[in-house]
Amino acid sequence: MIRPLKSSEIPLLAEFLYQAIFLPPGVPAPDRAIIDLPELQLYIEDFGQKEGDLALVVEQAGQVVGSVWVRLMKDYGYLDDQTPSLSISLLPAYRGQGLGSQLMRAMFEELKARAYKQLSLSVSKDNPAAAWYRWLGFQLVEERETDYLMVYHLEDK
Repeated sequence: MIRPLKSSEIPLLAEFLYQAIFLPPGVPAPDRAIIDLPELQLYIEDFGQKEGDLALVVEQAGQVVGSVWVRLMKDYGYLDDQTPSLSISLLPAYRGQGLGSQLMRAMFEELKARAYKQLSLSVSKDNPAAAWYRWLGFQLVEERETDYLMVYHLEDK
């Protein structure tokens, strides 16, 4: 079941933020305190209290197993002040089952309903998810040293 994130579930975003950190093969997972860094807190701090904050979750057997969320912020995926930046994450056991694609399509519909024209994201060049984002319809805006800035045009779909 895909549904909006409940206000009581906002603390779950910390876990999904941690799970969203891309680790190349062989690189050990960082300490969970990494999400306390200011550049990462930007994604979740005071979530739901800023204009443009929107999150959806996927729930299975009563457990939230994934989330997609957007926020108007100046992060790695920043394009402009009107374009929300996207984050998505699933618990490891639930990846590769199509849940991420369902979450993304639901978010596209929510953003269209709110009259957004596009959304953006940043993805590491080494992350296999970069190909998935292209498959979903994201387009390359800028190739940077270690990542890609990508945009999805909601109006075209």
